[in-house]
This record gives sequence, structure tokens and C-alpha cells, in this order.
Amino acid sequence: MNTLPINIPPSLRVTDEQFEQLAAANRDLRLERSATGKLIVMPPTGGNTGKRNIDIEGQLWLWNRQTKLGVTFNSSTAFRLPNGAIRSPDAAWVSQKRWNALTPEQQETFPPLCPDFVLELRSKSDNMEPLRKK
Repeated sequence: MNTLPINIPPSLRVTDEQFEQLAAANRDLRLERSATGKLIVMPPTGGNTGKRNIDIEGQLWLWNRQTKLGVTFNSSTAFRLPNGAIRSPDAAWVSQKRWNALTPEQQETFPPLCPDFVLELRSKSDNMEPLRKK
């Protein structure tokens, strides 16, 4: 695959429609959007972080499989939050009742809800303040 480096001006803000178009056209990128519309490109993780990430995702999935209380998601799922942000936690869980309340279209796109439970794995290079805000 050819790579294309991009420089995003800090002042760039994208609408819902623009974000959806960017995400669809760049499925290889992990894109998020802040509540103010700022585009965020998430870098890929290293091996140790990826290893820890799959472990916590797996544990959440196993717990949910045993309890059958909801639906689990990995970091490839973006949620449209009440404040307008579109974010992708490392792992997330939504109760079955809340998930079933969404329309099939809402379930197919960026679900418009804040998950009941999220896991965000902090790597050595992550700054704590942006993680708290996320």
C-alpha cells in the first residue's frame, strides 16, 4: 500500500458528514473527532500495547459471553457521544437494552451513545490529560 503523509492544521474542524466521508475513504486510519470538531488521527500501537489491548478486549468479551448482559466492541468501533465527539475506546460494553433501543441504521454507523463501560489502555507515550478528556 502506498503511504501518504498528512499534516493537519490544528484549526481544522470537520462536520459529521465530513467526518463520515473521511472515515469511509480512509478505513486504514483510526480517526476520531473531538467535541469541538477537531480531527484526531490515532497512531498505530506497538507490539506490547497491542498484546495488552487484545487481552483486555478478550476478557471483556468472555465476561459478556458468560453474562449475556450486553454487547462488546473493540477499538475499531467509533461512538457518536452526546457532546458531539466521535471516539473509539480500546474496548467498550453497552447493555443489551440500550443497544436494542437503537435503530438498525444507528447500530450500523457510529452508534449515538456513550458506552456503559469503556477501557482505554495507556501506552508509555500517552499523556494522561488527553486520555481523561477522551
